[in-house]
Amino acid sequence: MIMSGPNLRENVIGQPLNRVEGRAKVTGSAKYAADYHFKNIAYGVVVPSAITRGRILEINSKIAERAPGVLTVMSHLNAPDVPGYGHNPMSAIPIFAGKEFKPFLDDRIHFNSQPIALVIAATLEEARYAAWLVKIKYQEEKHHTNIHDQLTEAITPDKPADYTRGQADAWKNAPVNIEQEYQTPLQVHNPMEPHATTAYWDNDKLYIYNKSQGVKTTRQQFAKYFNLKEENVKVYSPFVGGAFGSSSRMWPQEMAAVMGAKKVGRPVTVALERTQVFNMVGYRPYSIQKYAIGADADGTLAGISHEAYGSTSQYEQFTERILEPTKSMYNCANVHTTYKLVQLDMSTPCPTRGPGETSGSFAMESAMDELAYALHMDPLDLRLKNFSAIDQLNNRPWSSNYLKECYETGGAKFGWDKRNPVPRSMQNGKMLVGMGMSAGIYKAERAPASASIKMLTNGKVLIRCSVADTGPGSVTIMTQIAADALGVPANEVQIEWADAGFPFAPPQYGSHTTASTGSAVHDASLALKQKFAVLAQKEDLNATINYTDILKQHQLSELEATVESKPGPENEKYSGKSFSAHFVEVQVHPFTGEVKVTRVVSAIDAGRIMNYKTARSQVLGAVTWGIGIALLEQGIVDHRYGRYVNNNLADYLVPVNADVPNIEVYFINKHDPVIDPMGAKGLGEIGIIGFTAAVANAVYHATGKRIRTLPITPDKLV
Repeated sequence: MIMSGPNLRENVIGQPLNRVEGRAKVTGSAKYAADYHFKNIAYGVVVPSAITRGRILEINSKIAERAPGVLTVMSHLNAPDVPGYGHNPMSAIPIFAGKEFKPFLDDRIHFNSQPIALVIAATLEEARYAAWLVKIKYQEEKHHTNIHDQLTEAITPDKPADYTRGQADAWKNAPVNIEQEYQTPLQVHNPMEPHATTAYWDNDKLYIYNKSQGVKTTRQQFAKYFNLKEENVKVYSPFVGGAFGSSSRMWPQEMAAVMGAKKVGRPVTVALERTQVFNMVGYRPYSIQKYAIGADADGTLAGISHEAYGSTSQYEQFTERILEPTKSMYNCANVHTTYKLVQLDMSTPCPTRGPGETSGSFAMESAMDELAYALHMDPLDLRLKNFSAIDQLNNRPWSSNYLKECYETGGAKFGWDKRNPVPRSMQNGKMLVGMGMSAGIYKAERAPASASIKMLTNGKVLIRCSVADTGPGSVTIMTQIAADALGVPANEVQIEWADAGFPFAPPQYGSHTTASTGSAVHDASLALKQKFAVLAQKEDLNATINYTDILKQHQLSELEATVESKPGPENEKYSGKSFSAHFVEVQVHPFTGEVKVTRVVSAIDAGRIMNYKTARSQVLGAVTWGIGIALLEQGIVDHRYGRYVNNNLADYLVPVNADVPNIEVYFINKHDPVIDPMGAKGLGEIGIIGFTAAVANAVYHATGKRIRTLPITPDKLV
């Protein structure tokens, strides 16, 4: 896929360019993973387990196999051999430990709705019908899916996140202290595009068209699983209809499509149904957090204790950064954190927008608000009082920190000074009005990445990189970075991306795509410019260079530069973080408990902004999801059966237009001098970190009722 940007010559970085792939998406020409209709293609439909733990005793597929159009019913009984099932290709991913789930391996049932068979037919309708005809007999075993029932069985992760500085219990001796428990429910990504894969084999070459946040990772994993050379695994994922972390690792539909294609000898597409994305492709895990915090009478923090429990599967440990905000956010000499995992008979969770920090900041920023009330102090003043001039976790200076500017800008635009601090003191007609605020912190890092830049005699510039773009506008930003570095119009820059054969880019997660892949594009552009300068015998890189004339003078059809870009040693001397301050107004019906978010102001420190339009959209999406987490979203499991009871978009509530007010987004837009040459910091996650606490704090201000278990539903207020 080749896309180019609109024509903006000067100061390309920062301009609100339209997405280069936007027209393809809105006109329907963009191909997603299930849109590749190859000749002789077949369709696979997953048959999920009906129990939560146990064994398969019998799979009766005879009737299904005789149904119209059916090619085969694949299960552990007849699946193609996967050589790599004997080892663990996923073990290198640091947030997972244990053995990843291997579809169609054996007769064990690890979680409800586990894929146990794949019906492959000539059409999707025929495969779906036949899937209902497959009959399974089980030997059922006792299961556990309730985190509260298993807390006494919690384990310390293989990679513990426990941490102490100063005295662990210092908060207890503070003149003012609070100790509370906060809970967040299971939440599901629910991207617009369900998880899908199309695959086919050509002798020893494997072709995969996938919904993926990292095509290089997919290639590496399948090469290991099937003992293939990496260059013989072709992976493409140019368009992804939302992911939010849910496509950051391999999931059953990928292996099902690859194994199915090998089984029937023709291309196979497997797209999960909406109900199946609830327990097959990860989710945000449950959390139970015990938060204690103490301060002197003037608001100086004396000590913090943060004990967290998170859910994971029985066969694998998923650890998230739930404690990280507490370790770095505030100036406090005495901090103690512990993290334990509760293993349940469910599939493994996975990163979900703001993984760990979203849940952890709810507890931290709710506790800060409670402490402010106990101190009779303004919540904003308490945060300013305890602003940390360095990252005390590693005793390093910040690469940049404009959190105070976030407080100042956000508070002024919101009108925080007009807030009456007394709970239940503000009204709009019959509705109770509340104002709450919170702060957010998230890592801003850079990873090694590569890119190639090519200049053609017609003046066109071509970028090639394996970077994914799951929706934030990354490929648009890459064209802007190249145009800016080369000094050419943005519409002269084209980009090809999300092909595993292109130069390496790390997966798109963790808010480091711009800093990582953007740096590679920037450095490759400068390397190309240097090549032209040598040909033109010019020492000054800032001098005007007529690229096409130089190519013609030297009888060259093109000139190319490929660069691997890595963070320098200065990155080890500083702590890179992005920051946010959220201000929220709610209205609450005093009798029904209905909560409506009526106004939001979010101020963001994400370094230099690459594209104001796509950056603002990132924060709008984060705030919208934050409203959902605060007021609506929860995956509900009937623990008698270990099965979701709301695994659809009718019953799993997400925000719609009527739930979302006017959202004002303000960027501090100051250059970070350390992380990358563009001056950018991570943006994808920081818009949601802390936001749910701002809603909960506003609800308390409106009603005088403190809700510590999300979501904030009317039954908790009446």
